[in-house]
Amino acid sequence: MRLALFDLDNTLLNGDSDYEWGQFLIQKGVLDKAVHEAKNQAFYDAYNAGNMNINEFLSYQLGNLAEHSRRKLKKWREEFLPKRILPLITSQARSLLKSHDDDVKIIITATNSFVTEPIAKELGINNLIATEPQIKNGEFNGLVEGIPAFREGKVDRLKKWLRENEMIFSDFSETWFYSDSMNDLPLLSFVSHPVAVDPDPALEGYAIKHGWQIISLRTING
Repeated sequence: MRLALFDLDNTLLNGDSDYEWGQFLIQKGVLDKAVHEAKNQAFYDAYNAGNMNINEFLSYQLGNLAEHSRRKLKKWREEFLPKRILPLITSQARSLLKSHDDDVKIIITATNSFVTEPIAKELGINNLIATEPQIKNGEFNGLVEGIPAFREGKVDRLKKWLRENEMIFSDFSETWFYSDSMNDLPLLSFVSHPVAVDPDPALEGYAIKHGWQIISLRTING
């Protein structure tokens, strides 16, 4: 038995689903463009520098969800997938997923599950480990449920998922993790086959130094 793990944003997607969700809401007049883009840029810069405060980021990200009913959010999400996400899925990404059809496949992402669940389904992956928004009285309340799937949290969440599914990591003869970001170094270092996908400069340098495979999924969609 083999295990294949995939980061989502800027790995399987030629872009970032959380960023696209924000842009989608700006277009609908739900978010203020100047305010949101300033916040988003600050988080993005901190993420690339490896010092993003995940709690501050999630407080903002999930706080935006909590301002609207889940019914309305789900209606918006139905528009979001074809408009903003499908153009970001390349044929090479789909081919990579297909190459692991005989393996246990999991998308593991820091982006919240509300945004990423339909994306995982579109990619044909039934297993998703994502940051979970807390729900109270049937609505999002702006808080996180459990451990965010970020940095070391991805390793913790993976172990938890395996326990819940009556498996352990040593059950797998080979393990892969595909990611673009140095922030994913804890999980990349945990698997037997770490793969840098269109990596950021820090991860690219680390991958070259340690002899990790580097690939690109950036092609014209087709």
